[in-house]
Amino acid sequence: MLGKEGRNLFFTSAKCQLKAKTKVNILATHQPLSYNMSTTSIIALAIEKQMVPGNEVQQVELLTGVEDLYGGIILDMQKPMHSEAFLSSLRASISLWKQQGKRAVWIKLPIELVNLVEPSVKEGFVYHHAEPGYLMLVNWISNSTNTLPANASHRVGISAFVMNDKKEVLVVKEKNGKFKGKNVWKFPTGVVDEGEDFSMAAMREVKEETGIDTEFVEVLAFRQSHKSFFTKSDLLFFCMLRPLSFDIQKQDSEIEAAQWMPLNEYAAQPFIQKHDSFSSVAKVCLIKSEEDYSGFSPIPTTTASGKIDYSYFNSRDLNKL
Repeated sequence: MLGKEGRNLFFTSAKCQLKAKTKVNILATHQPLSYNMSTTSIIALAIEKQMVPGNEVQQVELLTGVEDLYGGIILDMQKPMHSEAFLSSLRASISLWKQQGKRAVWIKLPIELVNLVEPSVKEGFVYHHAEPGYLMLVNWISNSTNTLPANASHRVGISAFVMNDKKEVLVVKEKNGKFKGKNVWKFPTGVVDEGEDFSMAAMREVKEETGIDTEFVEVLAFRQSHKSFFTKSDLLFFCMLRPLSFDIQKQDSEIEAAQWMPLNEYAAQPFIQKHDSFSSVAKVCLIKSEEDYSGFSPIPTTTASGKIDYSYFNSRDLNKL
C-alpha cells in the first residue's frame, strides 16, 4: 500500500495469535524518493516487534535527505520527532540508502532536537563537529574504505604590525590570557571569524583593541603550531597594516594599555629577544621598516564556481605576473 506523499512504508502482518516478542521478516514496498530514485524499490527488513491479536499495520516514514557530491546523504533535521519514531525511520532509510549504494549519512541536529542524539549514536553515528546551534553526526554505511573528511584541523589567527611614519608600532598589553601581568608589549592579535578574510580580520582586530583605523598592506610571514587550542593546530598570519588614524582608544574589556612605541624598543624587549617565534618576526619588521623585505599582497581571483576570493603573491614580483 502506498502513502499519499509516496514516501511512507507500510508494514502489514498476517492475523496471528497473541505471542511474546516474535522476530518476523516483512516485505515493504514504497514509491521512489523524488531526489534520487527512478523506480519502485522492494526492501526486505527484519524487525522485532510485540505481536497483538488481529491484523496489525505499522507505518514507518522514510527520512528525506539531500545527496552530497560524494555519494552521501545529508539529513537536515528541523521538525521535532519522538526518539523511537526517529529510530525506526532512520533504520528503514539507512536500509534503503545501502541498497542504493550510498556511502555515508550525515545528520545535522539543531540543539532543540538533542533527544535524537542517543538513537543516532545507537545506530552507529559518531560526532563530527559542533557549532553553537547544531551538532553534526556521520555514519559511514558503505563496505568500502572510509574516506570521510576529518573535522577542521586548524584555527586561523592574525598578528597586526601597524607602523606610522615615525617608525613607531602600535602595541598593546593584554588584561587576560598568557600575557596577563607579564609587562609585555605585543602586536594586536585575534582569531579570524568564519567567512572572514584574514586581511579584514586584521583591520577589525586593530580597530576593536585600539580604535585605530587601518588599511591592509601585505602578509609578512605566517607560523604554524600544533596542539595549541583543544588539540587543534594553529595558523597565525603576521600582517602589515597602514594606519589611517592615530588617536588610540583602547578596548577596556581586554586591553590594559595601548601606545605607539619605537620599533627598536619593541624588538629589544627581553621577552621578544628570548623567544625565537617573536624575535624572528621582530627582525622581519625591522627589515621591512627599511623597505628591504617583500611580503605577500592579496589579489582578487575568481574560482571555477564564480566566487571571488583572494590569492596572495610576492609584492615585489607582482609586475612579472
